[in-house]
Amino acid sequence: MTATTVGFGLGSNIGDAPANLREALRLLGARDVARLTAVSRIYRTAPWGELDQREFANACAIGETSLTPYELLAAVKTIEADMGREPTRRWGPRLIDIDILFYGAEAIDDPELTIPHKELFARRFVLAPLAEIAPELALGGVTVKEALRRLEEGGVNVWDAGAT
Repeated sequence: MTATTVGFGLGSNIGDAPANLREALRLLGARDVARLTAVSRIYRTAPWGELDQREFANACAIGETSLTPYELLAAVKTIEADMGREPTRRWGPRLIDIDILFYGAEAIDDPELTIPHKELFARRFVLAPLAEIAPELALGGVTVKEALRRLEEGGVNVWDAGAT
């Protein structure tokens, strides 16, 4: 199978959130899930959905994978579980969250997997780091930088490298 370009959105707000993101990125490569070709800086972001919780660390990565979309989903879920993620309430605190943002130009919409990610264009905490590494990437006919420009400002800043 030929390699397909994929995008990942990562988030954490339990423990050392930036370290959790770095470990997840390491595991994506170490387990041959994807060969990462671009990784954003880590961003400090306000909670989304459920606001009464600690701020998040978020980042995005782009890579190449030979896995099918469903194999990729299974691999990502395994990494999350192996890192200690436990089921929680929707939009609640999490040790690690790895979302598949896109898988080549494929569109999938079923209960198990939606690609491109259904909330992608509503989430500044995803679009800001993604725009850092792929501003001209077009998804659904809109570039990442244009989608970011359409959202309200605020709540997303580069994480201070010395902070945890």
